[in-house]
Amino acid sequence: MANLQGMMKIESIKNIADDVYEMVLKGDGAKYIKQPGQFINIKINDSLQPYLRRPMSISDYDDETIVIVFKVVGQGTEILKNKEIGDTLDCLIGLGNGFTIKEGKALLIGGGLGTPPLYKLGKELKKQGIEVTTVLGFNSAKDVFYQDKFKEFGDVFVATMDGSLGTKGTVVDVIKENNLTFDQYYTCGPEPMLDALVMNYPEHGQLSFEARMGCGFGACMGCSCKVKTKPYKRICVEGPILVSEEVIVNG
Repeated sequence: MANLQGMMKIESIKNIADDVYEMVLKGDGAKYIKQPGQFINIKINDSLQPYLRRPMSISDYDDETIVIVFKVVGQGTEILKNKEIGDTLDCLIGLGNGFTIKEGKALLIGGGLGTPPLYKLGKELKKQGIEVTTVLGFNSAKDVFYQDKFKEFGDVFVATMDGSLGTKGTVVDVIKENNLTFDQYYTCGPEPMLDALVMNYPEHGQLSFEARMGCGFGACMGCSCKVKTKPYKRICVEGPILVSEEVIVNG
């Protein structure tokens, strides 16, 4: 898909959970986002530090705006959090492939910071009249966000590892405990969660993977991963969405 390098202006920054921020960006480049699940790659500073761009998943978009959600985990995201309204960011826009909407009852499964890209997908599924159920997994109640937003599409179940909200355990525990059924599942989250889903549900899944990226458009090969269907795929180009049938489970 075509992608664009462009400037996006910061419209708002909001703290929505423990060290988690939602940022709204505005600019002509928003129209280059064509599918839920695509991402942008942001140049944090005009200086050389930090040197590499930061890939960010997109929770929502239209022809003028892009909404991203990020957690402050290091130098780059700390700088991003402290940006001012009206500041501009140099972005590579419209990167990666997106989720492919298929017929049948849909289960959205978000893990932590993997939750955001599923929100726009849920909007599109509902628009097409597809039944949607959502399972969200977090470490603790203080980390939970977007629970109410996903209620726009249907039932929402929450798992926390410490049991402070919802089911104590993992998203797989929630699915089994509530006997949730689905024709297709769509998911994004930490790799151990994705591996567990593929082991339990090896078919009819689309999984969004994260990887360290040098360039974001396939040149450096730094985000390559092995799959069953070919020697490797680059997460930034042939991903981040992989189908469950091609995923090689680690460990």
